[in-house]
Amino acid sequence: DAQESRGLGDVYKRQRHSVLSWRSPTVRTSNFDKIKKYFSGSKKPLIQEIVREPTAGGVIFRRNKKGEAEFLLYQDARDRWTIPKGHIEPGETAQVTARREIGEETGLKKIELHGWLGKVNFRYRRIDKLVLMTTQVYLVKALDPNEKLQKEEWMNGLKWFSFHEALDEVEYEDIGKLILLAMKRIRQENL
Repeated sequence: DAQESRGLGDVYKRQRHSVLSWRSPTVRTSNFDKIKKYFSGSKKPLIQEIVREPTAGGVIFRRNKKGEAEFLLYQDARDRWTIPKGHIEPGETAQVTARREIGEETGLKKIELHGWLGKVNFRYRRIDKLVLMTTQVYLVKALDPNEKLQKEEWMNGLKWFSFHEALDEVEYEDIGKLILLAMKRIRQENL
């Protein structure tokens, strides 16, 4: 019996060896066929450069006629709801950029910054570049509840949302967390 089981073990080892052997052209070809898509014919060019882009923006709120806080979000070209933000120009501070970008993207000029809320890190690919974007986010109050909104052409929407609607609609989890933090500050500081 011991000799018979040893013989079966030898057969098993030989079978296993022949299946896993790289010398076997059929195994190598089938394995190569499975993985060659990862090495050839890639549609995207390789990343050649990492670019850092500092940006600034704001979680904008107002009080409606009932005294409830509403939050302003815009809908980008890919239908994602988010906050106004943009690139920090040379010589600008993050606060100056936040004011400028809010004015450009929403039409709001009568605003008041109520401090820094936090920062959000995004990364995305732009052809052969990996873009690392850091957005400094401020709590911003719209002072005139009747000031007319004016969206930029590339936006699909610009709208005031209730607190809960804003949390439901916002695309990015980190922005949602900043809206939560904004609401906490609005309540604590009675803004």
